[in-house]
Amino acid sequence: MSEFDTFWTELDADLAGFPARPVLDPVPARSTEHFTGYEIRFSSLDSHRLFGYLSVPTGPGPFPGLLELPRHGSVNHAPHYNDRLRYVVLTPMHRGQRRADSPFRARYPGLFTLGIEDPITFVYRAILADCLRAAEVLAARPEVDPARIGITGDDLVLTTAARRPVFTAARVTGALLHAAQVRRHTTGEYPLEELNDLLRLRPQDEPLVTRTLALFDPARHAESVRAATLLSVPSGAAPWTAELVRALGADVETYRLTDEDAADAVAMDGWLADRLGVETLARFVSELP
Repeated sequence: MSEFDTFWTELDADLAGFPARPVLDPVPARSTEHFTGYEIRFSSLDSHRLFGYLSVPTGPGPFPGLLELPRHGSVNHAPHYNDRLRYVVLTPMHRGQRRADSPFRARYPGLFTLGIEDPITFVYRAILADCLRAAEVLAARPEVDPARIGITGDDLVLTTAARRPVFTAARVTGALLHAAQVRRHTTGEYPLEELNDLLRLRPQDEPLVTRTLALFDPARHAESVRAATLLSVPSGAAPWTAELVRALGADVETYRLTDEDAADAVAMDGWLADRLGVETLARFVSELP
Protein backbone atom coordinates (compact mmCIF):
# COMPACT_ATOMS: atom_id res chain seq x y z
CA MET A 1 0.00 0.00 0.00
CA SER A 2 1.31 3.47 -0.87
CA GLU A 3 2.09 6.10 1.75
CA PHE A 4 -0.97 8.04 0.53
CA ASP A 5 -3.37 5.10 0.90
CA THR A 6 -1.91 4.09 4.25
CA PHE A 7 -2.21 7.62 5.62
CA TRP A 8 -5.88 8.00 4.76
CA THR A 9 -6.84 4.45 5.72
CA GLU A 10 -5.29 4.99 9.14
CA LEU A 11 -7.13 8.29 9.55
CA ASP A 12 -10.44 6.54 8.82
CA ALA A 13 -9.59 3.87 11.37
CA ASP A 14 -8.64 6.45 14.00
CA LEU A 15 -11.84 8.41 13.44
CA ALA A 16 -13.97 5.27 13.69
CA GLY A 17 -12.68 4.82 17.25
CA PHE A 18 -14.59 7.90 18.42
CA PRO A 19 -18.41 7.72 18.18
CA ALA A 20 -20.24 10.82 16.95
CA ARG A 21 -22.73 11.06 19.87
CA PRO A 22 -24.79 13.88 18.26
CA VAL A 23 -26.96 16.07 20.50
CA LEU A 24 -29.57 18.42 19.00
CA ASP A 25 -31.14 21.49 20.58
CA PRO A 26 -33.99 23.24 18.73
CA VAL A 27 -33.56 27.00 18.31
CA PRO A 28 -36.87 28.87 17.99
CA ALA A 29 -35.09 32.03 16.82
CA ARG A 30 -33.83 30.13 13.75
CA SER A 31 -37.13 28.39 13.05
CA THR A 32 -40.12 29.42 10.95
CA GLU A 33 -43.23 27.71 9.67
CA HIS A 34 -41.06 26.49 6.77
CA PHE A 35 -38.18 24.90 8.69
CA THR A 36 -36.87 24.08 12.15
CA GLY A 37 -33.39 25.20 13.17
CA TYR A 38 -31.17 23.29 15.57
CA GLU A 39 -27.77 23.63 17.16
CA ILE A 40 -25.97 20.32 16.98
CA ARG A 41 -22.91 19.06 18.79
CA PHE A 42 -21.06 15.90 17.87
CA SER A 43 -17.69 14.27 18.43
CA SER A 44 -14.83 13.81 16.02
CA LEU A 45 -11.23 12.64 16.21
CA ASP A 46 -9.85 12.54 19.76
CA SER A 47 -13.41 13.09 21.05
CA HIS A 48 -13.24 16.79 20.16
CA ARG A 49 -16.78 18.16 20.36
CA LEU A 50 -17.80 20.07 17.26
CA PHE A 51 -20.63 22.52 16.75
CA GLY A 52 -22.95 23.00 13.82
CA TYR A 53 -26.15 24.55 12.56
CA LEU A 54 -28.73 22.04 11.32
CA SER A 55 -31.97 23.03 9.62
CA VAL A 56 -34.80 20.70 8.59
CA PRO A 57 -37.65 21.76 6.25
CA THR A 58 -41.22 21.42 7.46
CA GLY A 59 -43.12 18.50 6.00
CA PRO A 60 -43.09 14.71 5.76
CA GLY A 61 -39.78 14.36 3.90
CA PRO A 62 -37.42 12.84 3.17
CA PHE A 63 -35.65 15.94 1.86
CA PRO A 64 -32.42 16.41 -0.05
CA GLY A 65 -29.45 16.98 2.24
CA LEU A 66 -26.71 19.60 1.93
CA LEU A 67 -23.40 19.65 3.80
CA GLU A 68 -21.94 23.14 3.79
CA LEU A 69 -18.29 22.72 4.77
CA PRO A 70 -16.80 25.46 6.95
CA ARG A 71 -14.78 28.13 5.21
CA HIS A 72 -11.25 29.07 6.33
CA GLY A 73 -11.81 31.60 9.08
CA SER A 74 -12.74 31.87 12.72
CA VAL A 75 -16.51 32.30 12.27
CA ASN A 76 -19.04 30.50 10.10
CA HIS A 77 -22.67 31.50 9.95
CA ALA A 78 -26.00 29.69 9.93
CA PRO A 79 -27.16 28.38 6.54
CA HIS A 80 -28.75 30.78 4.08
CA TYR A 81 -32.53 31.11 4.34
CA ASN A 82 -33.00 29.79 0.78
CA ASP A 83 -31.06 26.63 1.59
CA ARG A 84 -33.07 26.04 4.74
CA LEU A 85 -36.26 26.13 2.68
CA ARG A 86 -35.11 23.31 0.39
CA TYR A 87 -32.57 21.10 2.15
CA VAL A 88 -31.74 19.39 5.39
CA VAL A 89 -28.64 21.53 5.64
CA LEU A 90 -25.75 21.08 8.06
CA THR A 91 -23.12 23.79 8.49
CA PRO A 92 -20.46 22.45 10.88
CA MET A 93 -17.59 24.29 12.54
CA HIS A 94 -14.31 22.40 12.46
CA ARG A 95 -12.10 22.26 15.54
CA GLY A 96 -10.62 25.58 16.53
CA GLN A 97 -13.36 27.68 14.99
CA ARG A 98 -15.75 29.70 17.10
CA ARG A 99 -18.10 27.46 19.12
CA ALA A 100 -15.87 24.43 18.43
CA ASP A 101 -12.82 25.98 20.09
CA SER A 102 -12.44 24.08 23.35
CA PRO A 103 -9.84 22.91 24.21
CA PHE A 104 -8.20 24.11 20.97
CA ARG A 105 -8.72 27.66 19.66
CA ALA A 106 -7.41 28.38 16.16
CA ARG A 107 -5.29 31.43 15.41
CA TYR A 108 -5.75 33.41 12.20
CA PRO A 109 -3.22 33.69 10.68
CA GLY A 110 -1.47 30.63 12.01
CA LEU A 111 -3.90 27.76 11.50
CA PHE A 112 -3.02 26.96 7.89
CA THR A 113 0.54 25.88 8.64
CA LEU A 114 0.05 24.48 12.14
CA GLY A 115 2.03 21.24 12.41
CA ILE A 116 2.68 21.17 8.66
CA GLU A 117 6.19 19.73 9.06
CA ASP A 118 4.67 16.27 9.54
CA PRO A 119 1.47 14.85 7.97
CA ILE A 120 0.43 13.33 11.29
CA THR A 121 0.66 16.64 13.18
CA PHE A 122 -0.68 18.86 10.35
CA VAL A 123 -3.88 20.42 11.64
CA TYR A 124 -5.74 19.59 8.43
CA ARG A 125 -5.55 15.90 9.27
CA ALA A 126 -7.91 16.60 12.17
CA ILE A 127 -9.93 19.19 10.24
CA LEU A 128 -10.59 16.74 7.43
CA ALA A 129 -11.57 14.15 10.01
CA ASP A 130 -14.11 16.73 11.22
CA CYS A 131 -15.45 17.11 7.67
CA LEU A 132 -15.72 13.34 7.27
CA ARG A 133 -17.57 13.05 10.56
CA ALA A 134 -19.97 15.82 9.53
CA ALA A 135 -20.73 13.89 6.34
CA GLU A 136 -21.52 10.82 8.42
CA VAL A 137 -23.79 12.79 10.75
CA LEU A 138 -25.78 14.36 7.91
CA ALA A 139 -26.12 11.10 5.96
CA ALA A 140 -27.46 9.38 9.10
CA ARG A 141 -30.30 11.87 9.61
CA PRO A 142 -33.67 10.15 9.06
CA GLU A 143 -35.05 13.27 7.33
CA VAL A 144 -32.43 13.03 4.53
CA ASP A 145 -33.08 11.31 1.21
CA PRO A 146 -29.92 9.19 0.76
CA ALA A 147 -30.20 9.48 -3.03
CA ARG A 148 -30.06 13.29 -2.91
CA ILE A 149 -27.20 14.60 -0.79
CA GLY A 150 -25.01 17.50 -1.87
CA ILE A 151 -21.84 19.06 -0.53
CA THR A 152 -20.47 22.56 -1.06
CA GLY A 153 -17.36 24.48 -0.02
CA ASP A 154 -13.71 24.86 -0.96
CA ASP A 155 -11.63 21.93 -2.21
CA LEU A 156 -11.99 20.06 1.08
CA VAL A 157 -15.23 19.01 -0.67
CA LEU A 158 -13.28 16.67 -2.95
CA THR A 159 -11.48 14.83 -0.16
CA THR A 160 -14.70 14.53 1.81
CA ALA A 161 -16.72 13.28 -1.17
CA ALA A 162 -14.01 10.78 -2.09
CA ARG A 163 -13.68 9.34 1.42
CA ARG A 164 -17.43 9.38 2.14
CA PRO A 165 -19.18 8.45 -1.14
CA VAL A 166 -22.70 9.41 -0.01
CA PHE A 167 -22.99 12.50 -2.21
CA THR A 168 -24.95 12.97 -5.42
CA ALA A 169 -23.50 16.41 -6.20
CA ALA A 170 -20.36 18.25 -5.11
CA ARG A 171 -19.95 22.00 -5.64
CA VAL A 172 -16.37 23.28 -5.26
CA THR A 173 -16.23 27.03 -4.75
CA GLY A 174 -12.46 27.52 -4.66
CA ALA A 175 -9.01 26.16 -3.89
CA LEU A 176 -7.50 25.78 -0.44
CA LEU A 177 -5.08 22.85 -0.29
CA HIS A 178 -4.78 22.02 -3.99
CA ALA A 179 -1.40 23.04 -5.51
CA ALA A 180 -0.71 25.23 -2.49
CA GLN A 181 3.06 25.12 -3.01
CA VAL A 182 2.57 26.48 -6.54
CA ARG A 183 -0.19 28.95 -5.76
CA ARG A 184 1.71 30.52 -2.85
CA HIS A 185 4.05 32.16 -5.39
CA THR A 186 1.13 33.94 -7.09
CA THR A 187 -0.38 35.74 -4.11
CA GLY A 188 0.40 37.62 -0.94
CA GLU A 189 -2.98 36.88 0.57
CA TYR A 190 -3.65 34.66 3.55
CA PRO A 191 -3.93 31.78 4.18
CA LEU A 192 -1.36 30.96 1.43
CA GLU A 193 0.91 33.74 2.64
CA GLU A 194 1.38 31.65 5.79
CA LEU A 195 3.40 29.21 3.66
CA ASN A 196 5.56 32.06 2.41
CA ASP A 197 6.03 33.37 5.95
CA LEU A 198 7.01 29.93 7.22
CA LEU A 199 9.46 29.15 4.43
CA ARG A 200 11.10 32.56 4.59
CA LEU A 201 11.73 31.88 8.26
CA ARG A 202 12.70 28.20 7.87
CA PRO A 203 13.62 27.49 4.23
CA GLN A 204 15.16 24.16 5.29
CA ASP A 205 11.62 22.88 6.02
CA GLU A 206 10.45 23.11 2.41
CA PRO A 207 10.93 19.37 1.65
CA LEU A 208 8.88 18.49 4.73
CA VAL A 209 6.13 20.94 3.78
CA THR A 210 6.06 19.64 0.21
CA ARG A 211 5.69 16.03 1.39
CA THR A 212 2.83 16.94 3.72
CA LEU A 213 0.91 18.98 1.16
CA ALA A 214 1.28 16.20 -1.41
CA LEU A 215 -0.62 13.85 0.90
CA PHE A 216 -3.39 16.41 1.38
CA ASP A 217 -3.81 17.61 -2.21
CA PRO A 218 -7.45 16.92 -3.16
CA ALA A 219 -6.38 16.11 -6.72
CA ARG A 220 -5.02 12.85 -5.32
CA HIS A 221 -8.56 11.92 -4.24
CA ALA A 222 -10.31 13.05 -7.41
CA GLU A 223 -10.53 9.65 -9.10
CA SER A 224 -12.52 8.37 -6.11
CA VAL A 225 -15.17 11.12 -6.30
CA ARG A 226 -18.43 9.57 -7.52
CA ALA A 227 -20.59 12.68 -7.26
CA ALA A 228 -21.32 14.96 -10.19
CA THR A 229 -18.97 17.89 -9.58
CA LEU A 230 -19.04 21.60 -10.35
CA LEU A 231 -15.71 23.42 -10.11
CA SER A 232 -15.84 27.20 -9.92
CA VAL A 233 -13.00 28.74 -11.91
CA PRO A 234 -11.75 32.29 -11.24
CA SER A 235 -12.44 34.90 -13.91
CA GLY A 236 -8.69 35.47 -14.34
CA ALA A 237 -5.99 32.99 -15.27
CA ALA A 238 -5.90 29.95 -12.99
CA PRO A 239 -3.69 27.24 -14.51
CA TRP A 240 -3.99 25.12 -11.35
CA THR A 241 -7.59 24.25 -12.26
CA ALA A 242 -6.52 22.17 -15.27
CA GLU A 243 -5.03 19.44 -13.07
CA LEU A 244 -8.24 19.14 -11.06
CA VAL A 245 -10.36 18.98 -14.21
CA ARG A 246 -8.19 16.20 -15.65
CA ALA A 247 -8.21 14.28 -12.38
CA LEU A 248 -11.98 14.50 -11.97
CA GLY A 249 -12.66 13.30 -15.50
CA ALA A 250 -16.05 13.08 -17.18
CA ASP A 251 -18.19 13.91 -14.14
CA VAL A 252 -16.81 17.43 -13.68
CA GLU A 253 -18.23 20.66 -15.05
CA THR A 254 -16.57 24.03 -14.73
CA TYR A 255 -18.17 27.39 -14.14
CA ARG A 256 -16.09 30.47 -14.87
CA LEU A 257 -16.98 33.14 -12.37
CA THR A 258 -18.16 36.43 -13.85
CA ASP A 259 -17.49 38.39 -10.64
CA GLU A 260 -21.10 39.55 -10.86
CA ASP A 261 -22.39 38.24 -7.56
CA ALA A 262 -26.04 37.86 -8.57
CA ALA A 263 -25.29 35.98 -11.80
CA ASP A 264 -22.74 33.68 -10.16
CA ALA A 265 -25.03 32.91 -7.23
CA VAL A 266 -27.94 31.96 -9.49
CA ALA A 267 -25.78 29.81 -11.76
CA MET A 268 -24.18 27.86 -8.93
CA ASP A 269 -27.43 27.55 -6.99
CA GLY A 270 -29.20 26.30 -10.10
CA TRP A 271 -26.58 23.65 -10.82
CA LEU A 272 -26.94 22.15 -7.35
CA ALA A 273 -30.72 22.52 -7.25
CA ASP A 274 -31.09 20.66 -10.55
CA ARG A 275 -29.12 17.70 -9.28
CA LEU A 276 -30.91 17.52 -5.96
CA GLY A 277 -34.39 17.97 -7.41
CA VAL A 278 -35.43 21.34 -5.98
CA GLU A 279 -36.13 24.76 -7.47
CA THR A 280 -33.48 27.42 -8.01
CA LEU A 281 -33.80 30.40 -5.66
CA ALA A 282 -32.04 33.72 -6.20
CA ARG A 283 -30.17 35.27 -3.28
CA PHE A 284 -30.45 38.79 -4.70
CA VAL A 285 -33.49 40.98 -5.32
CA SER A 286 -34.19 41.39 -9.03
CA GLU A 287 -33.64 44.85 -10.48
CA LEU A 288 -36.89 46.78 -10.55
CA PRO A 289 -38.20 47.93 -13.96
